[in-house]
Amino acid sequence: MSSSMLPVALQNKLVGYGRTSSAHLSALNIDLIRNIVFILFILRYTRKTFYSLRGYGIFGSIRNVYISLRLFFYGIFLRIPGVRGQVDKQVKEAITNLETKLINSGPDVVRYLTLPKEGMTPEQVRAELDKLAGLEHTRWEDGRVSGAVYHGGEELLKLQAEAFGQFGVANPIHPDVFPGVRKMEAEVVSMVLALFNAPSDGAGVTTSGGTESILMACLAARQKAFLERGVTEPEIKLIFAGLSPIPPTRHSSRLATTSRSSCTVSPCPEPEFKVDVHAVRRLINPNTVLLVGSAPNFPHGIVDDIPALSKLATKYKIPLHVDCCLGSFVVALLKKAGFPEPYEEEGGFDFRQPGVTSISVDTHKYGFAPKGNSVLIYRNKSYRNNQYFIYPDWSGGVYASPSVAGSRPGALIAGCWASLMSIGETGYINSCTEIINAARKFETAVRTDSTISLHMEVIGNPIVSVVAFRSKNGAIDIYDIADDLSAKGWHLNALQSPAAIHVAFTIPTAKAVDLLIADLAEVIGKELEKAEERRSQGKAYILKRGETSALYGVAGSIPDKSVVSRLAEGFLDTLYKA
Repeated sequence: MSSSMLPVALQNKLVGYGRTSSAHLSALNIDLIRNIVFILFILRYTRKTFYSLRGYGIFGSIRNVYISLRLFFYGIFLRIPGVRGQVDKQVKEAITNLETKLINSGPDVVRYLTLPKEGMTPEQVRAELDKLAGLEHTRWEDGRVSGAVYHGGEELLKLQAEAFGQFGVANPIHPDVFPGVRKMEAEVVSMVLALFNAPSDGAGVTTSGGTESILMACLAARQKAFLERGVTEPEIKLIFAGLSPIPPTRHSSRLATTSRSSCTVSPCPEPEFKVDVHAVRRLINPNTVLLVGSAPNFPHGIVDDIPALSKLATKYKIPLHVDCCLGSFVVALLKKAGFPEPYEEEGGFDFRQPGVTSISVDTHKYGFAPKGNSVLIYRNKSYRNNQYFIYPDWSGGVYASPSVAGSRPGALIAGCWASLMSIGETGYINSCTEIINAARKFETAVRTDSTISLHMEVIGNPIVSVVAFRSKNGAIDIYDIADDLSAKGWHLNALQSPAAIHVAFTIPTAKAVDLLIADLAEVIGKELEKAEERRSQGKAYILKRGETSALYGVAGSIPDKSVVSRLAEGFLDTLYKA
Protein backbone atom coordinates (compact mmCIF):
# COMPACT_ATOMS: atom_id res chain seq x y z
CA MET A 1 0.00 0.00 0.00
CA SER A 2 1.42 3.35 -0.96
CA SER A 3 1.60 6.15 1.54
CA SER A 4 -0.82 8.16 -0.53
CA MET A 5 -3.53 5.56 0.15
CA LEU A 6 -3.10 5.87 3.96
CA PRO A 7 -5.40 8.08 5.97
CA VAL A 8 -4.26 11.65 6.17
CA ALA A 9 -3.88 11.50 9.95
CA LEU A 10 -1.62 8.44 9.69
CA GLN A 11 0.45 10.08 6.94
CA ASN A 12 1.00 13.10 9.21
CA LYS A 13 2.13 10.85 12.06
CA LEU A 14 4.66 9.07 9.86
CA VAL A 15 6.04 12.35 8.53
CA GLY A 16 6.25 13.76 12.05
CA TYR A 17 7.99 10.62 13.24
CA GLY A 18 10.57 11.00 10.50
CA ARG A 19 11.18 14.60 11.37
CA THR A 20 11.38 13.80 15.07
CA SER A 21 13.90 11.02 14.40
CA SER A 22 16.02 13.36 12.29
CA ALA A 23 15.94 16.09 14.93
CA HIS A 24 16.73 13.56 17.63
CA LEU A 25 19.69 12.27 15.65
CA SER A 26 21.00 15.83 15.14
CA ALA A 27 20.70 16.51 18.85
CA LEU A 28 22.61 13.31 19.62
CA ASN A 29 25.38 14.35 17.18
CA ILE A 30 25.66 17.79 18.78
CA ASP A 31 25.83 16.22 22.25
CA LEU A 32 28.48 13.79 21.05
CA ILE A 33 30.61 16.58 19.57
CA ARG A 34 30.17 18.65 22.73
CA ASN A 35 31.22 15.74 24.92
CA ILE A 36 34.27 15.04 22.75
CA VAL A 37 35.32 18.70 22.94
CA PHE A 38 34.82 18.68 26.71
CA ILE A 39 36.84 15.48 27.11
CA LEU A 40 39.65 16.90 24.97
CA PHE A 41 39.59 20.08 27.05
CA ILE A 42 39.84 18.06 30.27
CA LEU A 43 42.64 15.90 28.85
CA ARG A 44 44.54 18.96 27.66
CA TYR A 45 44.53 20.66 31.06
CA THR A 46 45.03 17.39 32.94
CA ARG A 47 48.18 16.91 30.85
CA LYS A 48 49.36 20.45 31.57
CA THR A 49 48.63 20.02 35.28
CA PHE A 50 50.55 16.74 35.33
CA TYR A 51 53.66 18.28 33.76
CA SER A 52 53.41 21.30 36.06
CA LEU A 53 53.21 19.07 39.13
CA ARG A 54 56.10 16.97 37.87
CA GLY A 55 58.17 20.05 37.15
CA TYR A 56 57.52 22.03 40.32
CA GLY A 57 56.27 19.39 42.73
CA ILE A 58 53.21 19.75 44.94
CA PHE A 59 54.69 22.44 47.17
CA GLY A 60 56.21 24.30 44.25
CA SER A 61 52.88 24.28 42.42
CA ILE A 62 51.09 25.51 45.55
CA ARG A 63 53.70 28.27 45.81
CA ASN A 64 53.07 29.27 42.19
CA VAL A 65 49.32 29.40 42.77
CA TYR A 66 49.89 31.48 45.92
CA ILE A 67 52.12 33.92 44.05
CA SER A 68 49.56 34.26 41.26
CA LEU A 69 46.74 34.91 43.74
CA ARG A 70 48.89 37.36 45.69
CA LEU A 71 49.72 39.17 42.49
CA PHE A 72 46.06 39.26 41.46
CA PHE A 73 44.80 40.70 44.75
CA TYR A 74 47.69 43.16 45.01
CA GLY A 75 46.76 44.39 41.55
CA ILE A 76 43.20 44.98 42.77
CA PHE A 77 44.57 46.84 45.80
CA LEU A 78 46.61 49.15 43.55
CA ARG A 79 43.44 50.02 41.62
CA ILE A 80 41.59 51.31 44.70
CA PRO A 81 40.92 55.04 43.96
CA GLY A 82 42.86 56.44 46.92
CA VAL A 83 45.82 54.14 46.41
CA ARG A 84 45.82 54.59 42.65
CA GLY A 85 45.89 58.38 42.97
CA GLN A 86 48.87 58.27 45.32
CA VAL A 87 50.71 55.81 43.08
CA ASP A 88 50.00 57.94 39.98
CA LYS A 89 51.36 61.02 41.76
CA GLN A 90 54.60 59.31 42.76
CA VAL A 91 55.10 57.76 39.34
CA LYS A 92 54.62 61.16 37.71
CA GLU A 93 57.16 62.75 40.05
CA ALA A 94 59.67 60.00 39.37
CA ILE A 95 59.29 60.35 35.59
CA THR A 96 59.61 64.15 35.83
CA ASN A 97 62.86 63.74 37.77
CA LEU A 98 64.03 61.26 35.16
CA GLU A 99 63.31 63.68 32.33
CA THR A 100 65.19 66.45 34.17
CA LYS A 101 68.19 64.18 34.45
CA LEU A 102 68.22 62.80 30.91
CA ILE A 103 66.97 65.65 28.71
CA ASN A 104 69.60 68.29 28.16
CA SER A 105 68.49 71.87 28.76
CA GLY A 106 70.02 75.31 28.95
CA PRO A 107 70.55 78.38 26.78
CA ASP A 108 73.24 76.67 24.69
CA VAL A 109 71.06 73.69 23.75
CA VAL A 110 69.54 74.02 20.28
CA ARG A 111 66.73 71.63 19.40
CA TYR A 112 66.19 70.50 15.81
CA LEU A 113 62.57 69.34 15.55
CA THR A 114 62.08 69.69 11.79
CA LEU A 115 64.33 69.39 8.78
CA PRO A 116 66.46 72.50 8.25
CA LYS A 117 65.28 74.52 5.25
CA GLU A 118 68.78 74.46 3.89
CA GLY A 119 71.25 71.77 4.68
CA MET A 120 74.15 72.57 7.00
CA THR A 121 77.67 72.79 5.70
CA PRO A 122 80.03 69.95 6.68
CA GLU A 123 81.78 72.37 9.06
CA GLN A 124 78.48 73.18 10.79
CA VAL A 125 77.58 69.51 11.12
CA ARG A 126 81.00 68.73 12.57
CA ALA A 127 80.61 71.56 15.08
CA GLU A 128 77.23 70.15 16.20
CA LEU A 129 78.68 66.66 16.48
CA ASP A 130 81.45 68.01 18.69
CA LYS A 131 78.85 69.62 20.95
CA LEU A 132 76.90 66.37 21.21
CA ALA A 133 80.03 64.36 21.97
CA GLY A 134 80.92 66.90 24.66
CA LEU A 135 77.62 66.67 26.59
CA GLU A 136 78.10 65.79 30.25
CA HIS A 137 78.18 62.03 30.68
CA THR A 138 79.53 59.23 32.85
CA ARG A 139 83.24 58.98 32.14
CA TRP A 140 83.53 55.61 30.43
CA GLU A 141 86.87 56.84 29.08
CA ASP A 142 88.20 56.73 32.64
CA GLY A 143 86.91 53.18 33.17
CA ARG A 144 84.03 54.23 35.43
CA VAL A 145 81.36 52.27 33.55
CA SER A 146 80.51 48.60 34.03
CA GLY A 147 80.37 46.95 30.60
CA ALA A 148 78.47 49.14 28.10
CA VAL A 149 81.58 50.33 26.23
CA TYR A 150 83.90 47.62 24.98
CA HIS A 151 86.75 49.78 23.77
CA GLY A 152 89.58 48.34 21.73
CA GLY A 153 91.71 51.47 21.52
CA GLU A 154 91.92 54.65 19.46
CA GLU A 155 93.79 53.04 16.57
CA LEU A 156 91.08 50.40 16.21
CA LEU A 157 88.40 53.09 16.20
CA LYS A 158 90.17 54.85 13.32
CA LEU A 159 90.43 51.59 11.40
CA GLN A 160 86.73 50.90 11.94
CA ALA A 161 85.87 54.39 10.70
CA GLU A 162 87.82 53.70 7.51
CA ALA A 163 85.95 50.43 7.03
CA PHE A 164 82.67 52.33 7.53
CA GLY A 165 83.71 54.83 4.89
CA GLN A 166 84.50 52.15 2.34
CA PHE A 167 81.35 50.10 2.88
CA GLY A 168 78.83 52.72 4.06
CA VAL A 169 76.33 51.88 1.29
CA ALA A 170 76.90 48.11 1.31
CA ASN A 171 73.98 45.76 1.94
CA PRO A 172 74.54 41.98 2.31
CA ILE A 173 71.12 41.28 0.81
CA HIS A 174 72.76 42.01 -2.57
CA PRO A 175 75.85 39.75 -2.56
CA ASP A 176 76.38 40.21 -6.31
CA VAL A 177 76.61 43.97 -5.82
CA PHE A 178 78.76 43.78 -2.67
CA PRO A 179 80.84 40.57 -2.94
CA GLY A 180 83.40 41.90 -0.47
CA VAL A 181 80.81 42.11 2.31
CA ARG A 182 79.64 38.57 1.60
CA LYS A 183 83.23 37.34 1.87
CA MET A 184 83.87 39.24 5.12
CA GLU A 185 80.65 37.98 6.72
CA ALA A 186 81.44 34.37 5.86
CA GLU A 187 84.96 34.75 7.26
CA VAL A 188 83.75 36.35 10.52
CA VAL A 189 81.41 33.38 11.04
CA SER A 190 84.23 30.94 10.26
CA MET A 191 86.60 32.60 12.76
CA VAL A 192 84.00 32.42 15.54
CA LEU A 193 83.19 28.78 14.72
CA ALA A 194 86.87 27.94 15.15
CA LEU A 195 87.04 29.74 18.51
CA PHE A 196 84.20 27.64 19.91
CA ASN A 197 85.43 24.28 18.58
CA ALA A 198 82.67 23.74 16.04
CA PRO A 199 82.70 20.50 14.00
CA SER A 200 83.56 20.58 10.31
CA ASP A 201 79.90 20.98 9.34
CA GLY A 202 79.45 23.98 11.66
CA ALA A 203 77.55 26.96 10.30
CA GLY A 204 76.42 30.40 11.40
CA VAL A 205 75.12 33.88 10.64
CA THR A 206 75.90 37.41 11.77
CA THR A 207 73.19 39.41 13.54
CA SER A 208 72.63 42.89 14.95
CA GLY A 209 73.35 41.89 18.55
CA GLY A 210 72.89 39.30 21.26
CA THR A 211 69.13 39.70 21.42
CA GLU A 212 68.69 38.87 17.75
CA SER A 213 71.13 35.97 18.01
CA ILE A 214 69.20 34.37 20.87
CA LEU A 215 65.85 35.03 19.22
CA MET A 216 67.05 33.35 16.03
CA ALA A 217 68.26 30.34 18.01
CA CYS A 218 64.82 30.07 19.61
CA LEU A 219 63.10 30.45 16.24
CA ALA A 220 65.26 27.70 14.73
CA ALA A 221 64.48 25.38 17.65
CA ARG A 222 60.77 26.08 17.36
CA GLN A 223 60.76 25.39 13.64
CA LYS A 224 62.82 22.22 14.10
CA ALA A 225 60.40 20.87 16.70
CA PHE A 226 57.40 21.71 14.52
CA LEU A 227 58.82 20.06 11.41
CA GLU A 228 60.24 16.97 13.10
CA ARG A 229 57.83 16.40 16.01
CA GLY A 230 54.76 18.44 15.16
CA VAL A 231 55.06 20.58 18.29
CA THR A 232 52.51 23.43 18.12
CA GLU A 233 52.82 24.71 21.71
CA PRO A 234 56.59 25.12 22.08
CA GLU A 235 58.23 25.67 25.46
CA ILE A 236 61.74 26.98 26.10
CA LYS A 237 63.49 26.07 29.34
CA LEU A 238 65.50 29.05 30.55
CA ILE A 239 68.00 29.13 33.36
CA PHE A 240 66.86 31.91 35.69
CA ALA A 241 69.84 33.49 37.43
CA GLY A 242 68.16 34.54 40.64
CA LEU A 243 66.22 33.40 43.66
CA SER A 244 62.72 34.80 43.19
CA PRO A 245 60.16 32.07 42.50
CA ILE A 246 58.57 33.20 39.25
CA PRO A 247 55.63 31.17 37.94
CA PRO A 248 56.11 30.42 34.24
CA THR A 249 52.69 31.88 33.42
CA ARG A 250 53.91 35.27 34.65
CA HIS A 251 57.35 35.24 33.10
CA SER A 252 57.57 37.83 30.36
CA SER A 253 60.37 37.43 27.87
CA ARG A 254 61.32 38.70 24.47
CA LEU A 255 62.05 35.08 23.66
CA ALA A 256 58.44 34.11 24.26
CA THR A 257 57.04 37.16 22.49
CA THR A 258 59.09 36.94 19.34
CA SER A 259 59.47 33.18 18.93
CA ARG A 260 55.85 32.54 19.95
CA SER A 261 56.96 30.12 22.64
CA SER A 262 56.32 29.94 26.36
CA CYS A 263 59.39 30.23 28.58
CA THR A 264 59.73 28.14 31.72
CA VAL A 265 62.40 29.21 34.19
CA SER A 266 64.59 27.06 36.37
CA PRO A 267 66.04 28.84 39.44
CA CYS A 268 69.75 28.93 40.25
CA PRO A 269 69.84 28.44 44.03
CA GLU A 270 72.46 29.63 46.52
CA PRO A 271 75.31 29.38 47.24
CA GLU A 272 76.62 28.57 43.75
CA PHE A 273 73.87 30.33 41.76
CA LYS A 274 74.16 27.61 39.13
CA VAL A 275 71.41 25.83 37.28
CA ASP A 276 69.56 23.14 39.20
CA VAL A 277 69.84 20.39 36.60
CA HIS A 278 67.33 18.16 38.41
CA ALA A 279 64.77 20.97 38.28
CA VAL A 280 65.38 21.36 34.55
CA ARG A 281 64.90 17.64 34.00
CA ARG A 282 61.56 17.65 35.82
CA LEU A 283 60.38 20.58 33.68
CA ILE A 284 61.05 18.82 30.37
CA ASN A 285 57.91 17.63 28.57
CA PRO A 286 56.89 16.73 24.99
CA ASN A 287 56.45 20.44 24.15
CA THR A 288 59.99 21.36 25.18
CA VAL A 289 61.85 22.62 22.12
CA LEU A 290 65.00 24.17 23.61
CA LEU A 291 67.19 24.26 26.69
CA VAL A 292 69.16 27.45 27.35
CA GLY A 293 72.24 27.94 29.53
CA SER A 294 74.73 30.80 29.93
CA ALA A 295 78.52 31.06 29.82
CA PRO A 296 78.45 33.28 31.77
CA ASN A 297 75.13 34.79 32.81
CA PHE A 298 74.78 38.57 32.95
CA PRO A 299 73.78 39.16 36.60
CA HIS A 300 76.44 37.22 38.49
CA GLY A 301 78.97 36.09 35.89
CA ILE A 302 78.34 32.40 36.66
CA VAL A 303 78.78 29.74 33.98
CA ASP A 304 75.92 27.23 34.03
CA ASP A 305 76.63 23.51 34.17
CA ILE A 306 76.75 23.08 30.41
CA PRO A 307 78.01 19.46 30.52
CA ALA A 308 75.02 18.43 32.65
CA LEU A 309 72.61 20.33 30.40
CA SER A 310 74.27 18.67 27.40
CA LYS A 311 73.54 15.24 28.86
CA LEU A 312 69.89 16.20 29.30
CA ALA A 313 69.71 17.56 25.76
CA THR A 314 71.25 14.39 24.35
CA LYS A 315 69.04 12.09 26.42
CA TYR A 316 65.79 13.81 25.48
CA LYS A 317 66.91 14.78 21.95
CA ILE A 318 66.31 18.49 22.61
CA PRO A 319 68.54 21.29 21.24
CA LEU A 320 70.72 23.17 23.74
CA HIS A 321 71.64 26.81 23.20
CA VAL A 322 74.59 28.32 25.08
CA ASP A 323 74.46 32.08 25.55
CA CYS A 324 78.06 33.30 25.29
CA CYS A 325 77.01 36.82 24.27
CA LEU A 326 78.68 38.42 27.28
CA GLY A 327 81.62 36.04 27.61
CA SER A 328 82.35 36.09 23.86
CA PHE A 329 86.07 36.20 23.12
CA VAL A 330 87.10 36.25 26.79
CA VAL A 331 85.48 32.95 27.81
CA ALA A 332 86.68 31.34 24.57
CA LEU A 333 90.32 32.23 25.27
CA LEU A 334 90.58 31.67 29.02
CA LYS A 335 92.68 28.53 28.64
CA LYS A 336 95.11 30.10 26.17
CA ALA A 337 95.45 33.08 28.51
CA GLY A 338 96.44 30.76 31.37
CA PHE A 339 93.18 30.76 33.34
CA PRO A 340 90.90 27.83 34.22
CA GLU A 341 88.38 27.08 31.50
CA PRO A 342 84.78 26.34 32.52
CA TYR A 343 84.29 22.57 32.94
CA GLU A 344 87.61 21.79 31.27
CA GLU A 345 87.80 18.39 32.97
CA GLU A 346 84.34 17.52 31.65
CA GLY A 347 85.03 18.55 28.08
CA GLY A 348 84.38 22.30 28.17
CA PHE A 349 81.29 24.42 27.57
CA ASP A 350 81.04 24.72 23.78
CA PHE A 351 80.55 22.40 20.80
CA ARG A 352 82.84 19.83 22.42
CA GLN A 353 79.71 18.97 24.40
CA PRO A 354 77.60 16.74 22.09
CA GLY A 355 74.30 18.25 23.23
CA VAL A 356 75.21 21.85 22.38
CA THR A 357 73.50 22.78 19.11
CA SER A 358 73.92 26.58 18.99
CA ILE A 359 75.99 29.34 20.61
CA SER A 360 75.49 33.11 20.53
CA VAL A 361 78.62 35.28 20.61
CA ASP A 362 78.67 39.08 20.73
CA THR A 363 81.60 40.27 18.65
CA HIS A 364 80.71 43.85 19.65
CA LYS A 365 81.61 43.07 23.26
CA TYR A 366 85.00 41.50 23.89
CA GLY A 367 85.61 41.20 20.15
CA PHE A 368 85.71 45.04 20.23
CA ALA A 369 83.77 45.26 16.94
CA PRO A 370 81.44 48.23 16.34
CA LYS A 371 78.11 48.09 18.18
CA GLY A 372 75.53 46.11 16.25
CA ASN A 373 77.59 42.94 15.73
CA SER A 374 76.91 39.44 16.98
CA VAL A 375 77.34 35.93 15.61
CA LEU A 376 75.05 32.93 16.01
CA ILE A 377 76.74 29.61 15.28
CA TYR A 378 75.19 26.16 14.87
CA ARG A 379 76.50 22.63 15.11
CA ASN A 380 75.57 22.01 11.47
CA LYS A 381 73.89 23.60 8.47
CA SER A 382 70.59 21.76 8.93
CA TYR A 383 70.08 23.51 12.29
CA ARG A 384 70.83 26.89 10.72
CA ASN A 385 68.37 26.32 7.88
CA ASN A 386 65.51 26.32 10.38
CA GLN A 387 65.98 30.04 11.00
CA TYR A 388 65.94 31.06 7.33
CA PHE A 389 63.04 33.09 5.99
CA ILE A 390 62.14 32.03 2.45
CA TYR A 391 59.09 33.33 0.58
CA PRO A 392 58.92 31.86 -2.94
CA ASP A 393 55.49 33.31 -3.87
CA TRP A 394 56.23 37.01 -3.41
CA SER A 395 55.20 39.08 -6.42
CA GLY A 396 58.57 40.84 -6.29
CA GLY A 397 60.39 37.55 -6.83
CA VAL A 398 61.72 34.79 -4.62
CA TYR A 399 62.64 36.37 -1.28
CA ALA A 400 65.21 34.74 0.99
CA SER A 401 66.84 36.15 4.12
CA PRO A 402 69.05 34.40 6.68
CA SER A 403 67.24 36.04 9.61
CA VAL A 404 64.40 38.41 10.50
CA ALA A 405 66.22 41.33 8.94
CA GLY A 406 66.10 42.09 5.24
CA SER A 407 68.54 44.89 4.54
CA ARG A 408 71.54 44.87 6.86
CA PRO A 409 74.43 47.33 7.26
CA GLY A 410 77.43 46.03 5.39
CA ALA A 411 79.53 48.73 7.07
CA LEU A 412 79.09 47.02 10.46
CA ILE A 413 80.21 43.69 9.03
CA ALA A 414 83.25 45.41 7.52
CA GLY A 415 84.02 47.04 10.87
CA CYS A 416 83.73 43.68 12.62
CA TRP A 417 85.99 41.93 10.10
CA ALA A 418 88.57 44.72 10.35
CA SER A 419 88.55 44.43 14.17
CA LEU A 420 89.09 40.67 14.19
CA MET A 421 91.82 40.86 11.58
CA SER A 422 93.56 43.77 13.31
CA ILE A 423 93.62 42.35 16.85
CA GLY A 424 94.20 38.69 16.05
CA GLU A 425 94.41 35.81 18.49
CA THR A 426 97.43 37.20 20.36
CA GLY A 427 95.71 40.53 20.88
CA TYR A 428 92.56 38.89 22.21
CA ILE A 429 94.59 36.69 24.56
CA ASN A 430 96.32 39.79 25.91
CA SER A 431 93.02 41.61 26.46
CA CYS A 432 91.57 38.49 28.12
CA THR A 433 94.55 38.41 30.49
CA GLU A 434 94.17 42.08 31.41
CA ILE A 435 90.42 41.87 31.98
CA ILE A 436 90.46 38.63 33.99
CA ASN A 437 93.37 39.79 36.17
CA ALA A 438 91.40 42.94 37.03
CA ALA A 439 88.23 40.95 37.77
CA ARG A 440 90.12 38.55 40.06
CA LYS A 441 91.84 41.48 41.81
CA PHE A 442 88.48 43.09 42.53
CA GLU A 443 86.96 39.78 43.64
CA THR A 444 89.90 39.18 46.01
CA ALA A 445 89.47 42.66 47.48
CA VAL A 446 85.76 42.08 48.18
CA ARG A 447 86.61 38.76 49.84
CA THR A 448 89.66 39.88 51.86
CA ASP A 449 89.87 43.68 52.25
CA SER A 450 89.54 44.58 55.93
CA THR A 451 86.77 47.11 55.30
CA ILE A 452 84.94 45.61 52.33
CA SER A 453 84.90 41.93 53.32
CA LEU A 454 83.23 42.60 56.68
CA HIS A 455 80.12 43.96 55.01
CA MET A 456 80.14 42.69 51.41
CA GLU A 457 80.31 39.23 49.85
CA VAL A 458 80.85 37.95 46.32
CA ILE A 459 77.92 36.07 44.79
CA GLY A 460 78.86 32.59 43.67
CA ASN A 461 82.19 31.77 42.08
CA PRO A 462 82.62 33.94 38.96
CA ILE A 463 85.40 32.87 36.61
CA VAL A 464 84.99 35.22 33.65
CA SER A 465 84.71 39.03 33.53
CA VAL A 466 81.73 39.80 35.80
CA VAL A 467 81.88 40.06 39.59
CA ALA A 468 78.66 40.56 41.59
CA PHE A 469 78.58 41.42 45.29
CA ARG A 470 75.92 42.13 47.93
CA SER A 471 75.56 43.24 51.53
CA LYS A 472 76.67 40.49 53.88
CA ASN A 473 74.98 41.30 57.17
CA GLY A 474 72.27 43.80 56.27
CA ALA A 475 73.96 46.65 58.13
CA ILE A 476 74.34 48.53 54.84
CA ASP A 477 71.80 48.84 52.03
CA ILE A 478 73.59 47.71 48.86
CA TYR A 479 71.57 50.22 46.85
CA ASP A 480 72.88 53.05 49.05
CA ILE A 481 76.35 51.84 48.10
CA ALA A 482 75.31 51.99 44.43
CA ASP A 483 74.10 55.58 44.84
CA ASP A 484 77.26 56.60 46.70
CA LEU A 485 79.44 55.16 43.96
CA SER A 486 77.27 56.89 41.37
CA ALA A 487 77.92 60.19 43.17
CA LYS A 488 81.63 59.48 42.71
CA GLY A 489 81.15 59.09 38.96
CA TRP A 490 80.80 55.30 38.74
CA HIS A 491 78.07 53.71 36.62
CA LEU A 492 77.70 50.14 37.90
CA ASN A 493 74.83 47.69 37.40
CA ALA A 494 72.26 47.28 40.18
CA LEU A 495 70.69 43.82 40.45
CA GLN A 496 67.61 42.47 42.15
CA SER A 497 66.53 39.09 43.51
CA PRO A 498 68.85 39.19 45.38
CA ALA A 499 69.77 42.86 45.80
CA ALA A 500 73.33 43.30 44.57
CA ILE A 501 75.75 45.24 42.33
CA HIS A 502 77.90 43.84 39.58
CA VAL A 503 80.90 45.04 37.64
CA ALA A 504 81.47 43.83 34.08
CA PHE A 505 85.16 44.49 33.53
CA THR A 506 86.38 45.88 30.23
CA ILE A 507 89.82 47.17 29.23
CA PRO A 508 89.02 50.72 30.49
CA THR A 509 87.52 49.36 33.73
CA ALA A 510 90.50 47.07 34.23
CA LYS A 511 92.80 50.09 34.23
CA ALA A 512 90.67 51.73 36.96
CA VAL A 513 90.26 48.68 39.22
CA ASP A 514 92.46 50.09 42.03
CA LEU A 515 90.42 53.29 42.15
CA LEU A 516 87.18 51.25 42.21
CA ILE A 517 88.40 49.21 45.17
CA ALA A 518 89.45 52.35 47.06
CA ASP A 519 86.15 54.13 46.35
CA LEU A 520 84.12 51.07 47.40
CA ALA A 521 85.98 50.89 50.71
CA GLU A 522 85.48 54.62 51.22
CA VAL A 523 81.72 54.62 50.62
CA ILE A 524 81.29 51.59 52.90
CA GLY A 525 83.14 53.49 55.61
CA LYS A 526 80.88 56.52 55.15
CA GLU A 527 77.73 54.39 55.30
CA LEU A 528 79.00 52.80 58.52
CA GLU A 529 79.63 56.25 59.99
CA LYS A 530 76.07 57.29 59.10
CA ALA A 531 74.69 54.15 60.73
CA GLU A 532 76.77 54.73 63.87
CA GLU A 533 75.64 58.35 64.06
CA ARG A 534 71.99 57.29 63.84
CA ARG A 535 72.49 54.69 66.56
CA SER A 536 74.22 57.16 68.88
CA GLN A 537 71.35 59.61 68.42
CA GLY A 538 68.74 56.91 68.85
CA LYS A 539 67.29 57.53 65.41
CA ALA A 540 65.56 54.87 63.39
CA TYR A 541 66.99 53.85 60.05
CA ILE A 542 64.56 55.91 57.99
CA LEU A 543 66.17 57.92 55.23
CA LYS A 544 65.14 59.28 51.89
CA ARG A 545 66.31 56.62 49.51
CA GLY A 546 68.40 57.43 46.48
CA GLU A 547 67.45 56.71 42.89
CA THR A 548 68.79 53.15 42.86
CA SER A 549 67.22 52.32 46.20
CA ALA A 550 63.91 53.80 45.15
CA LEU A 551 63.66 51.85 41.91
CA TYR A 552 65.16 48.49 42.86
CA GLY A 553 63.92 48.59 46.43
CA VAL A 554 60.37 48.98 45.17
CA ALA A 555 60.86 46.40 42.43
CA GLY A 556 62.03 43.80 44.91
CA SER A 557 59.48 44.50 47.61
CA ILE A 558 56.12 44.53 45.82
CA PRO A 559 54.62 41.54 44.04
CA ASP A 560 52.87 43.56 41.33
CA LYS A 561 55.48 45.02 38.96
CA SER A 562 53.03 47.28 37.12
CA VAL A 563 54.36 50.35 38.96
CA VAL A 564 57.93 49.45 38.04
CA SER A 565 56.80 48.79 34.46
CA ARG A 566 55.25 52.25 34.33
CA LEU A 567 58.53 53.77 35.49
CA ALA A 568 60.34 51.77 32.82
CA GLU A 569 57.84 52.94 30.20
CA GLY A 570 58.42 56.52 31.32
CA PHE A 571 62.15 55.98 30.93
CA LEU A 572 61.70 54.64 27.39
CA ASP A 573 59.35 57.52 26.50
CA THR A 574 61.95 59.97 27.75
CA LEU A 575 64.50 58.59 25.31
CA TYR A 576 62.45 59.95 22.42
CA LYS A 577 61.72 63.44 23.73
CA ALA A 578 63.66 65.83 21.52
